[in-house]
Order: sequence, then structure tokens, then C-alpha cells
Amino acid sequence: MIIKEEYIGMLKRLGLIAGGIAVIMVIMTAVEWKGGNSVADIVIEVEPLEEGALLITKEDIQKVIDRSFGIPLTALSVRELEIDRLEKVLEEEPFILDAEAYVDAKNRVRIEVEQRTPILRIIDNNGLNYYLDDQGVKMPLSPHFSARVLVATGNIPPHTPEFLERKKNTLKDVYQLADLIREDELLMAMIEQIHVSNRGEITLVAKVGPAKVLFGQMTDAGEKLRRLKIFYQEVTSIEGWQKYRAVDLRYKGQVVGVK
Repeated sequence: MIIKEEYIGMLKRLGLIAGGIAVIMVIMTAVEWKGGNSVADIVIEVEPLEEGALLITKEDIQKVIDRSFGIPLTALSVRELEIDRLEKVLEEEPFILDAEAYVDAKNRVRIEVEQRTPILRIIDNNGLNYYLDDQGVKMPLSPHFSARVLVATGNIPPHTPEFLERKKNTLKDVYQLADLIREDELLMAMIEQIHVSNRGEITLVAKVGPAKVLFGQMTDAGEKLRRLKIFYQEVTSIEGWQKYRAVDLRYKGQVVGVK
């Protein structure tokens, strides 16, 4: 009786093993069948920036893919498609921060793209004209959209990938000053341009009120901006915008209105 029960138990275990193998074979067959299918379509989604802005379009991305792979992806089987390569190719594009690609249940390649966010436009004395994003990465101008961001002009050195790591660099100064201005709603509403003279002196160009803000060097930048805010909030509210043609922040602890 005991032998019979052991025999039955063994048969049950063998049955479970056989069933498991069968399931695995079915899955492997389905994967193999799917891998042999051709790519049915390419579906591209680009996450817009604020106000729905697109620096790069679906059509641009399709051209990048066609150029990089040499043939349409729909000419490949799912098995032949290199998803990692596809993502890497897209993330090498200057407007793209991140690209996620996968094949859905209908054999469509779905691509989701996150754009870089421009925060500063550089127009230097050498004629270079480009954006910097919120990580300091250089971006070209887009043919589709002109970002409304702070503009930095003048004697600014060329961009290098490691400029933010340098101890002393004028582009780094300009970038960090722009970051301070962006963090403050009032200053962003007032300031539109940062200009660097040949002597390395910084002047802020205002949208309204006194046209120029003489900022000087980057020393005590946060404190200078604090004083500028006080001037905007208190002095000009009493005396009016038109009384001053410039504001001088170069003297420690002072705000000098130039009439």
C-alpha cells in the first residue's frame, strides 16, 4: 500500500514537471514566432516642453532613425531589431534627453522621447549662437521653436563639456547667474539679457524700468540680486521707473540709482 502511494506521488510529480516543460515550450514557441514577425509600424511620442513646444518633431526623429539604420525599421523582423542601439542613437541627438523604445503586442515599435529643456541662449562675440539646457549641455537652435529664455551676449568663451567643473570660467559665471535669476519670479519678469564686456564686467539688461543694471563681477551674486529686488520693489514703486536710466550694484552693500 505504501509502495502504491509512493508510485502515485511520483507520477504526480512527473506530471507537474511535464506540464511545466509544456508551458515553457509554448512560451518559447510564441516568443520565437513573434521574433520572426516583421516590425509592423513605428509610433513616436515626443513629450512637449512648456506651452506645448517641440524642439524636435516626430518627423525629425524618423529621419534620424532612417539615417542611422540605413533601412526602414519596418523592413526588419522583431528579432533583428536592436532596441538598445535605437535608444542610444536617439539619445545622441542634442535635443533629446531620454528615449525609451519597446515592441508592443502588435509588433509596433513604440518610442517615447523626453526633450532637453533650454534655459539660456548664448550669443558670443565669435558669432556662436546656441542654447544651454538645465544640465549645462549645449544645444543648437531649433528650426521649429525659439525658446523664450534669458540671453547671454558678449565676451563669453566657447562651450566645453566640463565648463561647470572649472574653478574660473566666464561661461560658468553666466550660467550660474542665469540660474539665480530663473529661481526668482520677479527677476525673471524683469531681466532679459546678461552681457559680458571685454573686461569681464557683467551688465544686466532689463525688460522694463532702468534699462541697465551694472552688476560687475560674479562676486556676491546672490546678495547683489537681493539688493536689486529691493530696488525694484521699494524704490521704483515710490519714485517710478522713468527716474533712473541705470542701477549700479558694484559697490558692496549699496544700490546706486543712476539718473
